[in-house]
Amino acid sequence: MDIIVCVKQVPETSEIGWDPKTGTLLREGAGGILNPTDKNALEAALQLREEHGGHITALSMGPPQAEEALREALSMGVDRAVLLSDSLLAGADTLSTSYALGLAVKKVARYDLILCGKESSDGMTAQVGPQLAELLNLPQLTYATEITANRNTVRTKQRLEGGFRILETCLPALITVERGINQPRIPPMDSILETYRDREVQVWGADELGGDKGHFGLKGSPTQARSVYSKRVKRGQVSILQGEPDEVARKLIGILRQRDLLRGVHGT
Repeated sequence: MDIIVCVKQVPETSEIGWDPKTGTLLREGAGGILNPTDKNALEAALQLREEHGGHITALSMGPPQAEEALREALSMGVDRAVLLSDSLLAGADTLSTSYALGLAVKKVARYDLILCGKESSDGMTAQVGPQLAELLNLPQLTYATEITANRNTVRTKQRLEGGFRILETCLPALITVERGINQPRIPPMDSILETYRDREVQVWGADELGGDKGHFGLKGSPTQARSVYSKRVKRGQVSILQGEPDEVARKLIGILRQRDLLRGVHGT
């Protein structure tokens, strides 16, 4: 069973800047980690390969430092890693991202199953997986908490309020997975060292992808931020009352009355 897993590097912290002109995150130079639910998708792919054999390709789109997320995927055990990185791809919304990923999937060509995390921790839209399935005209099974497959079909369990349901479709198909589907493995140190020493992350730019460059990046994104607001916290003036407890209490009551914040309390 040949599997493609779409992964994303997300900011390691919420303290990340915004570009006021484009309304997009400033990812360049920001620390990043492999998106948590994408790790679950990788683990699900590895377990399916252990059961059925086959080949796993990890696919990502992002700036050059997103290679780190793909190297983590390689150290977990995937066979191939491909990064889509080009200035033309920058600033993409979910639809533009799905379009570029779809071109890459067609370039990979051979696959039975595409796995994605349910959503990314920075965007939390849960849109890329379903949009990618639509662009590739694939059946999609979303929010999977369990996956079983045979030669021609795949079946998932989907948790519902008060129960669950079983969904089944023919291959090829796309599945998005929940975080609780499994416990992602921790790569051994020798695998990590081998990944950085001997393994390659292929980088494809816009020219390698082909397609309509008008659908790439910020210019090809129908969803755009009109403006960006920075949260500002205003701190009021602090007054410290001095004196004995009874005296301080009388002063405080007087201040609260003066500001019309306290009624019906009489001092002694």
